[in-house]
Amino acid sequence: MPISATEIETLLRESFPSAQITITDLAGDGNHYAAEVIDPSFKGQNRVQQQRAVYAALKGKMDGHNGDLHALALTTKAPD
Repeated sequence: MPISATEIETLLRESFPSAQITITDLAGDGNHYAAEVIDPSFKGQNRVQQQRAVYAALKGKMDGHNGDLHALALTTKAPD
């Protein structure tokens, strides 16, 4: 079952309430998205740590074949 951009943003907002979040539906199918998450909590973390935090915030929505979200192109960073 596809997931909406709004649902993705809501999940991310729970873990990153002050983040700047941009979600783009890449294929228009509700399964292939790009997300940019800019959050102060990422300061001092490497990219792997940042992306793990984002995937954890998605609460299993990308887990294997049963996940609601098939693909997510992810960009993370701390604000300048």
